Amino acid sequence: MADRPTVLVTRKLPKAVESKLAETYDVRLNVDDRLYTADELIEKSQGVDAILPCHSEHFTADVVSKLPDSVKIVANFSVGYDHCDTEAFKARGIVVTNTPDVLSDATAETAMLCMLGAARRAGEGERMMRDGSWSWWSPAFMVGKGVTGKTLGIVGMGRVGQVFAKRAAAAFDMTVLYHNRSKLDTASENGAEFVADLNDLLARADIVSLHCPNTPATKGLMNAKTLGLMKPGSILVNTARGAIVDEPALIHALQKGPLFAAGLDVYCTEPGGNPDLAALPNTFLLPHIGSANEETRDAMGYRAIANLDAFFAGNPPEDRVI
Repeated sequence: MADRPTVLVTRKLPKAVESKLAETYDVRLNVDDRLYTADELIEKSQGVDAILPCHSEHFTADVVSKLPDSVKIVANFSVGYDHCDTEAFKARGIVVTNTPDVLSDATAETAMLCMLGAARRAGEGERMMRDGSWSWWSPAFMVGKGVTGKTLGIVGMGRVGQVFAKRAAAAFDMTVLYHNRSKLDTASENGAEFVADLNDLLARADIVSLHCPNTPATKGLMNAKTLGLMKPGSILVNTARGAIVDEPALIHALQKGPLFAAGLDVYCTEPGGNPDLAALPNTFLLPHIGSANEETRDAMGYRAIANLDAFFAGNPPEDRVI
């Protein structure tokens, strides 16, 4: 290993982060900010000591098996690491880290935006203003749903879920239910009610917001059956991962009921999303920008660098996940 470890950065990072990285490491940047193919990712990894990727790079078992022996750590610029084949990395002995905590506020803000946008038909109204089709008004015009005083169901009460729950209760006097693998301590619940049975939560909530990771257990969690359990006129929010939702089932629930609307920031296919969802008037859609503010993206980069610094100093990275 060279005195200055070599780091492959797979996407364009904030300027301040790239500059800080270059202070300690020999950095190979993606100046075109182009998504590498699997073959390109393997090729560009030759001779590097570390890779700093985003969730957009898919480290399948095949890709991981072909990474050079020089690669000792993959320091993700993301809190989720479902794009990494964990068993393959374990087999290779390659350390994998993520960037938790620093995304919680930004992602909770985006969840709030999706909730309000879906409830108040903001997507429809914004398109109407842009295409010039707003030509009349009446008391029946563009009537949406209020959120104040409603019941919010949170699926996955981790860092983001807790922040979102706290803000929803404080700002809109919402009653908060949550479903989680285990019940939280009283302080972490912050007044929210634990619901052990997901089906019970879905039947009681006016708005359901997803904040769980994408795992084999949660893939397709919201499907025809579970969506059908939601209250008539309810709203689904997803700022977690697209694979948690069966999109054809969601489309049916938006067209035929019981859903009033959906506010989404993530999709099964990214980038691009689902054109069938985009064609529906009762969807409020964002292009996976949950953590996209300057402060958060800088903090994510610094967190990834801190994990690299610890590893190359011979210390355990704080955010090691594999």
